[in-house]
Amino acid sequence: MHDTHQVEHVERGEAPAGIDGVGDARRALGGFLRARRGRVSPEQAGLPGGRRRRVHGLRREELAQLAGISVDYYVRLEQGRATQPSPEVLDALATALGLGTAERRHLATLAGAPAGPAPGTRVGPVLQRIVDGMAGLPVFVTTHRLDAVAWNHLGSELAGGLAEPGRRDRNQAAYLFLDPAARDVFPEWEDRAVEAVGQLRVAAGRYPDDAELTALVTGLSARSADFRRIWATGEVVMCAAGRKRVRHPRAGLLTLDYQTLHVPALPGETGLVMHVFTPETDSREAAALARLAAGPSD
Repeated sequence: MHDTHQVEHVERGEAPAGIDGVGDARRALGGFLRARRGRVSPEQAGLPGGRRRRVHGLRREELAQLAGISVDYYVRLEQGRATQPSPEVLDALATALGLGTAERRHLATLAGAPAGPAPGTRVGPVLQRIVDGMAGLPVFVTTHRLDAVAWNHLGSELAGGLAEPGRRDRNQAAYLFLDPAARDVFPEWEDRAVEAVGQLRVAAGRYPDDAELTALVTGLSARSADFRRIWATGEVVMCAAGRKRVRHPRAGLLTLDYQTLHVPALPGETGLVMHVFTPETDSREAAALARLAAGPSD
């Protein structure tokens, strides 16, 4: 079995401006609403704009008008003084803000869904055998905090050396934002960074009492201006499938399809996600992975 020790997160610090409500569900709701209304222009919402506006996006009163609620009530929502808004209010706000399915779910979570305990991170022997058995495909497993807790040979190779102690931080977000090598491994670094922040935002909304997650987010926000910039956009991401490019020192630039698989819970534990990458049949990438799987040539 691979070494799956917990990563040492960045040091916890005070959250800089823009890291709203980490560890505080009420403030998180207000922070998310502020970030998202800042991304909607009056013109997009069918309202008159103007050149002398001093705010980015919609004003509070404009969003309240679009959602059909009082300005006072909306202000109390943003300030964390109003709790558990009705489904009708949430739907109206989501529609006015142009939220997608994942973002609507995140909004509902922040607005009062009961917070459960943070998921466990233990990798069971069956899951580890499955990961090892998929030797021809790059595979790694992460927690809701984006800690890599299991991987196979190809998964380690394509993720920057997970199997090599000390080579890279085994938290994917810390690696992306604090290790310059990540920008070489992932050519579309900005896209990968947005994904990581969006996933951490979802996790923070679901598990506001997770001290390790709070420490990770506040530590990254203290040390990375890019993390603060992306967090401030209110991005929400729930990865499922797609295509990514990865650069490997021997195999070169590879374009791979990926699928994320949610692992059934062990007793009392949930939340592990398996990331599986696959090349197109008979492609250059397929041949490159086969060579990597065979190991270094003599």
